[in-house]
Amino acid sequence: MTDSTPPPSYTVRPATRADLEGARRLMLDTFYREFGYGYVPAWHRDVVDLSGTYLDDPRHQLLVAVRDGEVVATTGVRSGGPAHPPHPRWLSERYPPVTTAQLVRVYVHPEHRRHGLARTLVRRACDFAASTPGYDSIYLHTNVQVEGAEAFWRSLAKEIFDARPTGEHGPGVDTVHFEIPLPH
Repeated sequence: MTDSTPPPSYTVRPATRADLEGARRLMLDTFYREFGYGYVPAWHRDVVDLSGTYLDDPRHQLLVAVRDGEVVATTGVRSGGPAHPPHPRWLSERYPPVTTAQLVRVYVHPEHRRHGLARTLVRRACDFAASTPGYDSIYLHTNVQVEGAEAFWRSLAKEIFDARPTGEHGPGVDTVHFEIPLPH
């Protein structure tokens, strides 16, 4: 994976409890402003309990980029692959919950994009997955309707399944599933 180091005015690190409200705010803003569909309980349970999901489970991690005390980017790692339904059974079986590190919540506030934050966060998330016993794959899916998402993920990951023709998440959500090789 290509190394990208953000400017020194940003701090990239695992989240602390003090970061959770800022991280939650960025995630919710992303759901409403970027995605246009808002908070969906079935998809976003982790956002309600960031602490329980990411800080209290040693196999999970939430990374943040902070500038001037504000969380401006996030990336999460949690065990589990795509659920069936809505995703195809074969895809769910390919990424078993115990051995799959799923990248989630890769969000950068619009004013802080193009500084290498997402690439740095993803690289560190992949390093965490590689150093955590039991993971043998890194999976993610993205809505390629979000500007820049498809090009970004294609620069880092291998497409596994283009679900756009299936409409698995409904109108306005064009999902493509990817895998990133586990760093050694």
